[in-house]
Amino acid sequence: MSVRDLTVLGSASAVPTRSRNHNGYLLRWDGHGVLFDPGEGTQRQMTHAGLSANDVTWICVTHFHGDHCLGVPGIVQRIARDGVAHPVDAAFPASGRPYWERLRHATAFRDTDVIRERPVSGERMALDTGDAPFGLVARRLSHPVEAYGYRLEEPDGVTMLPGALAARGVRGPLIRRLQEDGRVTTPAGRTVTLEECSVTRPGQKVAFVMDTRLCDGVRELAAGVDMLVIESTFLGEDAALAAEYGHLTAAQAGAVAAEAGARRLVLTHFSERYPAADEHRFADEASAAFGGDITLVHDLDRIPLPPRRLT
Repeated sequence: MSVRDLTVLGSASAVPTRSRNHNGYLLRWDGHGVLFDPGEGTQRQMTHAGLSANDVTWICVTHFHGDHCLGVPGIVQRIARDGVAHPVDAAFPASGRPYWERLRHATAFRDTDVIRERPVSGERMALDTGDAPFGLVARRLSHPVEAYGYRLEEPDGVTMLPGALAARGVRGPLIRRLQEDGRVTTPAGRTVTLEECSVTRPGQKVAFVMDTRLCDGVRELAAGVDMLVIESTFLGEDAALAAEYGHLTAAQAGAVAAEAGARRLVLTHFSERYPAADEHRFADEASAAFGGDITLVHDLDRIPLPPRRLT
């Protein structure tokens, strides 16, 4: 049975708090696991969440500020210690390779060769995902250090229309052949095409947008996604600080989701300056612009992708 959901391993920004760990997010997708921005403590949070190193097939680092990458050494060494046999691809900004190397080889341990480095560069870069059921694109964002967001996108499929199939005499093994070949000839001698008996089924899409100001990259990553995981470090009263430090407000995150036509907005990466009693204000500010589903995350939350669009 396929599983597509996001486990929140940490949701604080620069400084962890009593209730929020440094960043960390595992997106499970049909047997693959994409670990975004493993901050300090991610390895332990995975244990609390019932996850293991074997669940990780990708590590995607948005940038090399500590709250987004100080968990890399623990994850890398846990992958080696647990004998993970499958390849683990690691995407990170190419300009930050010196930091990656220090994190990747932070201490002495018995290393393995399963981690495959996938440095990203340029304004936009498509990564080779092999036989994974999704494509992966990195897009440059606007932050004081080079930063990228990531977008996972499933190819579009087709939904067969039983009524159209029956009306044209396509049944049994002919249905599979029609799906594979695009056309079949029925026992009555009629040629039937796939377009006559199906509609397009949009592939699911997820965007992961961390530390950034508003920019074209944010909008491109978010366009039409089923789930938008996005930082909302500041409240609107501190918009000037957000712009200065290269972050978004909750209101801006909501506006991005609305403009993009996102289906589910996931708010995270909260500044420690705000007390727990103010948490609701992030969702309130985002909802002023976005009328769809909003999740304000807490550590160890598990958030499913919305049900698939039928057409």
